[in-house]
Amino acid sequence: MLRGLDEELVAHKYAHVERERRFLVDPARRPDLAGAPHILIEDRYIDGTRLRLRRMTDSVSGRIVLKIGKKYDVADVLSRPTVTTYLDQGEYDLLAKLQARSLSKRRYPVGAGFGIDVFEGALSGLELSEIEQHDAATLMSVVIPEWAVAEVTYDPQFQGGRLSLLDPAGLARLLASNIE
Repeated sequence: MLRGLDEELVAHKYAHVERERRFLVDPARRPDLAGAPHILIEDRYIDGTRLRLRRMTDSVSGRIVLKIGKKYDVADVLSRPTVTTYLDQGEYDLLAKLQARSLSKRRYPVGAGFGIDVFEGALSGLELSEIEQHDAATLMSVVIPEWAVAEVTYDPQFQGGRLSLLDPAGLARLLASNIE
């Protein structure tokens, strides 16, 4: 019988399943986002862990949400267990002192359940779209918009923790290898 941490890892205790697909976006073909409502997402991938500290700021209301999360690595990326804990400002400030790699993006809702993430800083020029669904069958039957030029759901290089390691030259190489 499994005990302690081993049992938690097998059962992904306290986790919910996240089902999402990700796509590279062609900025020339996507909807116009100028002035559109969005969420500013500032992520910190804590060194030596699988933890992500996140600050989300709504462009309309100014509301800020602070949280820490962990995504488990599993074979089926369409059913990834995820744990999220919401934080107060003091907890966030304390955790923000840890060594981490940062990335920043603006998430725009664009209809049909899709969001477009427009990255900033070293990842400027990268645009990804995500869609989440409650079940895998519905997720796989989603009609992909014409501005989604390549699916990157199964490419671990397009996960946030990996993206946070890139500089502009690394991003250029990654994009060149994924756009036909």
